[in-house]
Amino acid sequence: MAINLEKGQRQSIDAPKFTVGLGWDSNSSSTGEGFDLDASVFLVGANGKIPNDNHFVYYNNLKSPDGSVIHTGDNLTGDGDGDDEKIKIDLSVVSPDVNEISFVVTIHHADTRRQNFGQIRNSYIRILDQTNTELVKYELDEDFSIETAVEFGRIYKRNNEWKFEAVGIGMKGGLQDYLNKFN
Repeated sequence: MAINLEKGQRQSIDAPKFTVGLGWDSNSSSTGEGFDLDASVFLVGANGKIPNDNHFVYYNNLKSPDGSVIHTGDNLTGDGDGDDEKIKIDLSVVSPDVNEISFVVTIHHADTRRQNFGQIRNSYIRILDQTNTELVKYELDEDFSIETAVEFGRIYKRNNEWKFEAVGIGMKGGLQDYLNKFN
């Protein structure tokens, strides 16, 4: 049975291989333009920074250097039920210089389209084991009325144990804010 987390809660991850599913619905009538949300993954070292640009996984760099993170591709509309974007994780091959994997969702061209996460609903991040059984889920229920990028969650290593944390923190500078944070 899946464990539903609240913001800030943590849960141990016992499965070495799993899929992270991210989902959302948009209210496209609010701006007259469709929404294109993008999931990005930052593989972060002990210093809180990515070791190099290849440790930033997104629709133009679908695989981490160690093969531990594989982005399955960009969903341009987010239409339909279920996960909008998926990332496959294999903790058994994570490079020793990585101790955190952060999952960020941004709105593509948010500034020019005048869009923000206040216009997004039903956002979530979940972890599915290899049989597609949901292990943990975090549903973001905050109203991010000015934010154009949100860190949904992170997986981090403490005392040789991997844990998931429900983060739910947004930034108004889009992806650039997270690039600045992790570079």
